[in-house]
Amino acid sequence: MNRRNLLKYAGATLASTVGLGLASRYQSYQAQGEPLTITALGHTAFLFTGGGQRVLVNPFKAVGCTAGYTEPTVGADLVLLSSRLFDEGFLSDRYVNSQVIDEPGDYTISGVEIQGVSMPHDRLNGRRFGSNIAWAWNQAGVNVVHLGGAAAPISIEDKILLGRPDVLLVPVGGGPKAYTPEEAVEAVRSLNPKIVIPTHYRTQAANAETCDIVGVDSFTALMSGTPITQGDNTLSVSASSLPSEGMRIEVLSYAF
Repeated sequence: MNRRNLLKYAGATLASTVGLGLASRYQSYQAQGEPLTITALGHTAFLFTGGGQRVLVNPFKAVGCTAGYTEPTVGADLVLLSSRLFDEGFLSDRYVNSQVIDEPGDYTISGVEIQGVSMPHDRLNGRRFGSNIAWAWNQAGVNVVHLGGAAAPISIEDKILLGRPDVLLVPVGGGPKAYTPEEAVEAVRSLNPKIVIPTHYRTQAANAETCDIVGVDSFTALMSGTPITQGDNTLSVSASSLPSEGMRIEVLSYAF
């Protein structure tokens, strides 16, 4: 290759590299500008879409309190499991190629920093149902905490690790392995989020003979004075749309 052609080739390569870099930055900027879309899939299963990522938390097997829900089949880049119990940690073959995290710890996945915090899954310090993992991460500029099936009070260490959520997903239906409505209120007050999304409560999906949790109204009745919105099964949140003060409750309805 002569000198003129070499310079021409080098210039084209540089332009291509710069172009790819600018395109990558533009795509990243676009992803950061998108809102975070939260989709309720039943019980404690939610899909979080935004920032170029699809994060699925707690897919389940349709038994007991989840008997009438459709088992999640949505696409996901990352799956977070709070436990391996059927109602919050059942993986179908669909997710064989997805990255799955089911242990506490610090992770960085495709630029998303994730904190998994171990908490007792019952009121016997985990002796009956073992450990629950609460998940904290930032996606599309929104700090999310999903408490999974937490049953123990929020400790000082938990608060430090989880931080203050913009959006807190908290179990409220009680039973032997998750917060009662009263315990959920205490958890909300402890973490002081901007938006609260109740999870793990009784709906028409429940098998009446085997489901021992209560409805969401038992929780919302204890949160008098807090604005409550009963929406459909999706919620879009961005950093600019978060409450500037106080908090609000968003009850997402499953699309039966």
